[in-house]
Amino acid sequence: MSVRKPLPHNAARLHVTGAARYVDDIPTPADCLHLAFGTAEIAFGTINSVNLDAVRAAEGVIGVWEAEDLPSECDCSPSVHDEPLLARDRVMYLGQPVFLVAATSHLAARKAAQLGQITYSEEPAILTIDDAMAAQSQFDGSPRIWQSGDAASAIAEAPHQISGEIEMGGQEHFYLEGQAALVFPQENGDMLVHSSTQHPSEIQHKVAHALHLPMHGVRVETRRMGGGFGGKESQGNALAIACAVVAAETGRAAKMRYDRDDDFTITGKRHDFRIGYTVGYDDQGRVLGLDFLQLARCGWAQDLSFPVADRAMLHADNAYFLPNMRIESHRLKTNTQSATAFRGFGGPQGMLGIERVMDHIAHVLGRDPLAVRRANFYVEGGPSTPHSAEPSPPEDMSGKKKPRGVTHYGQPVEDFELGAMVSRLEESADYATRRAAVDDWNANNPVLKRGIAMTPVKFGISFTLTHLNQAGALVHVYQDGSIQLNHGGTEMGQGLFQKVAQVAATVFGQPMDSIRITATDTGKVPNTSATAASSGSDLNGMAVKIACETIRDRMADFLGTEVAFEDGVVFVDGKDVSFAEAAKRCYEGRVSLSSTGFYKTPKLEWDPVAGRGRPFFYFAYGVSCTEVVIDTLTGENRILRSDILHDAGSSLNPALDVGQVEGGYVQGAGWLTTEELVWDDKGRLRTHAPSTYKIPACSDRPDVFNVDLWASENREDTIYRSKAVGEPPFMHGISVLMALSDAVSACGDRYPDLHAPATAERVLKAVQQVRDGL
Repeated sequence: MSVRKPLPHNAARLHVTGAARYVDDIPTPADCLHLAFGTAEIAFGTINSVNLDAVRAAEGVIGVWEAEDLPSECDCSPSVHDEPLLARDRVMYLGQPVFLVAATSHLAARKAAQLGQITYSEEPAILTIDDAMAAQSQFDGSPRIWQSGDAASAIAEAPHQISGEIEMGGQEHFYLEGQAALVFPQENGDMLVHSSTQHPSEIQHKVAHALHLPMHGVRVETRRMGGGFGGKESQGNALAIACAVVAAETGRAAKMRYDRDDDFTITGKRHDFRIGYTVGYDDQGRVLGLDFLQLARCGWAQDLSFPVADRAMLHADNAYFLPNMRIESHRLKTNTQSATAFRGFGGPQGMLGIERVMDHIAHVLGRDPLAVRRANFYVEGGPSTPHSAEPSPPEDMSGKKKPRGVTHYGQPVEDFELGAMVSRLEESADYATRRAAVDDWNANNPVLKRGIAMTPVKFGISFTLTHLNQAGALVHVYQDGSIQLNHGGTEMGQGLFQKVAQVAATVFGQPMDSIRITATDTGKVPNTSATAASSGSDLNGMAVKIACETIRDRMADFLGTEVAFEDGVVFVDGKDVSFAEAAKRCYEGRVSLSSTGFYKTPKLEWDPVAGRGRPFFYFAYGVSCTEVVIDTLTGENRILRSDILHDAGSSLNPALDVGQVEGGYVQGAGWLTTEELVWDDKGRLRTHAPSTYKIPACSDRPDVFNVDLWASENREDTIYRSKAVGEPPFMHGISVLMALSDAVSACGDRYPDLHAPATAERVLKAVQQVRDGL
């Protein structure tokens, strides 16, 4: 069986040798055109005049397009059609594309794009959360309010109440390969699009719409991406549309890639949030009532902000049973880049809010934060099997006992694993001893302070837009026994292709070198969903398994009475033959050796406006323990040690999954510590390059880094009982911020007002506030 083996990434050798082909590596014709956008230099206002004479006269320029020159509105939006390719009359953010240049080289296009002369009537821009709230600048349908129980009464009647607020910044995706697209015009006006995208079918749809073509007139191919993290779910639309428009008008291939500065300036980021809370709790720290105010800065266009903000509301409970909760979510419209999908898709923001609440309660009560977290956990095993060690369920304000296994949106938590997982990590990480050692260190060291925190993760797996939970596959067995497969998922370095190939090898009982996965292609598998929401292996693995089983069963029916596929051969009525010989016999017997496969996730039902239903097929769990040290004179800090136990179900590939956990943790730590996005008062993004925006380096990872997988099969019928492992590990980074807060709290009695990203400056400010009792 090939699944569950820690096999290396199928393209690892290509990656490290530089032989892996990305969009920018695809050979192009000699007359290929290269594109660049001319962008707005103000955040908000009216375009008075556009003079592009110097652009047209620039060396190498072949053509220039303004909004009125386009064949259609050329909508780039993944949602409500509010993102035109080029601004026509109004500018909505600094960096918005206003005109398009096609030239004979990438450099010539970029140089020419700088020569445009545009005059504006500038207007006051709405840039911040405070600006947007004051101006009531929100998208239609905002605010959205969900309620479970009676939070106000529960808070008022609770023995203790506290209020607080936490801010968390956005995050740049910083994929190694920037946004890129290449379009080859075909006969009859058709288009072949190569795009670095997580969503080939959306690229197909947007290009077809822009050129007034049926979707069968556009074929999109994606071999691989050099990273995505959600940043290539919708942000690649503009490049593909622009290339297709130029290719259609000129009859020449057209290529576009953003330089890093352009990528930062034009594309969307993670949504930054401000979360306010008021909570009522008892002497053990159990939450009796909770009121959240979630404010999300969404940028100038809606993009995917509504499902992102919804998922923040869905994960406002994280691992905790909250019987009386109200969540009010505002989706704020600002004159900044349109915030977009990012690993976790709102889940990290929602989780960070409740983790701050747990930490704050523990500080006020003088209890270990882990004890408070445990006191609020969902019951192990779900609502039908109450755990004898659990406290009695809190009541909602109707006087009814609520089972400790139902979320605030009504989904039963039937597979809760965290009680046992926390106990395991507590022992393996030696938490109690280290907790005491940290306290002892802090009592004896006035300058360097240490902190330690253990935080859980409960992350829902499925698209919350229910119809996206589907996938297709196409599998061929050739008469020489080689196997080719194609599916709707995209490879961005996460190892999806490797995992799916292992699935196919397992079904046919064949070695991995007999399997070949071809580039994701809308001409082979239509109507694909984005590779997002941690669903790549779940959906596409199942679709491939179904297709492979169909072919295998056809072969078995033809070959004999008792047939088994295993160990690289086929056993037919007590005799073994090679798989190649079996395939040849089937071919000569006119047995179809090709099949499609289709899978749709079961059990899903969701109403996002009411906030009720079952949006997730299952939950993935994890727990992390992080120890840090801070310098109270400078705010500088380091991660000393991290221990992580993560639930990947029955892992399809433990090596890849451990890598995902390690990478997710480091990226999550970067979001909450060093990755700071700064806009000036004109709406100009000042942190627009590696020189000013700091992602974690290799030296920022903890010196002691222990990662283990929780050995437990998924209770739901997923692909070989595995669990998704793309997004959930990102939330392990929350333990870093909580550990930093713990270290700051050692400087005085006041609860630290530490916001994210917890840069050295913010850590130092929090230290000073705690010491001064402010």
